[in-house]
Amino acid sequence: MRSYKPLNKNVYTVENFAIVPIRDEDKYDIMQWRNEQMYHLRQANPLTKKAQEDYFETTVVGLFEQEKPSQILFSFLKDDVCIGYGGLVHIKWIDQHAEISFIMNTSLESNNFEQYWGKYLQLIEKVAFEELQFHKIFVYAFDMRPHLYTALEKNEYVLDARLKEHCLYKRKFLDVVIHYKLNNK
Repeated sequence: MRSYKPLNKNVYTVENFAIVPIRDEDKYDIMQWRNEQMYHLRQANPLTKKAQEDYFETTVVGLFEQEKPSQILFSFLKDDVCIGYGGLVHIKWIDQHAEISFIMNTSLESNNFEQYWGKYLQLIEKVAFEELQFHKIFVYAFDMRPHLYTALEKNEYVLDARLKEHCLYKRKFLDVVIHYKLNNK
């Protein structure tokens, strides 16, 4: 298992859920989920196997070599099976904050969205607040998944901003909604 230099440990668990440094064996599942969920991601085109392999061989490998990487990515496991991935992205080390990224297996969303988001948030907060001592983490989301806001608010994330007509989707401008949580420790 690879390890991130700024972290003292690389496996974080709660009940039967865990996040571990992003694994090569999950890259094609991640590609599939991203392609299925492009509508809410900042991804302009479907990923190809070649593009995904190149991303893992260059960008992902490089993250493990940096003292302060711009992102720290994890595979999200339930009972040791990858059911999602995400991490801390757009990290601003000097400002001690990062954006939370997360997607799950598309087929699990309809029945498990809120539960899995909740478990993932518990885990990523261990990394951000306990391990890295960040001050703030936040979620930047296109305003098209109101059930996401419910999951965030149930986990004590606060509405920070609504950016009016901030992104173009299918020839329609949508708001971007940002929720945050501060490190209260």
